[in-house]
Amino acid sequence: MKHNKLFTTILTVAITATITAPAYAAPIPRETAPQNATEEQIQIVENLIGGYLDDIQAGAGYGMIASEADTKIYKAVLSDQTNGNGYAILSAISQNALRICRDMYMRPDTYAYYEETLKVQLADIITAVENGADYDTSLDNAYTRLYQSVNPSYTPSTERQDFCYLDIPAIDNAAYTITRKLLINAHNTYLQR
Repeated sequence: MKHNKLFTTILTVAITATITAPAYAAPIPRETAPQNATEEQIQIVENLIGGYLDDIQAGAGYGMIASEADTKIYKAVLSDQTNGNGYAILSAISQNALRICRDMYMRPDTYAYYEETLKVQLADIITAVENGADYDTSLDNAYTRLYQSVNPSYTPSTERQDFCYLDIPAIDNAAYTITRKLLINAHNTYLQR
């Protein structure tokens, strides 16, 4: 009899601790999402894979985590738990977030360097976005400035052609991510005014 009471007490404490424990999961950094992703889609993926982002940011390997997250999204889409959003965009949001968060974990100094450098290099564009300049146009201008920092003679092509034929200088992906982060923050500052 005492054994059953002890077991029941332990089980009750364990269930209570599980229910009352805060359910923290890392948010998806908005700068990692594809540009055509909606906030609703990002939140759906965030709810599905937030725990995996915690694992990635704690040093877990990318391959297995990415595969598990992808399977979870696939199953959620098949069981109609994604509010009509399809696998392709949700998977892209997930894979980008996991890959970039893993890169941020592996190269924190690189991301810190780009954040400080690009705040200065793109200060006028950031200020313009904070004051209401079009985000997409500003992002294009910021990317052009990045390319010109590597190759001063770079001029964006106005001719429509396949992406693989464009003569674009090589830029570290971290620079793109931080550029988007800075401009998203600037746009949010404008929206909150």
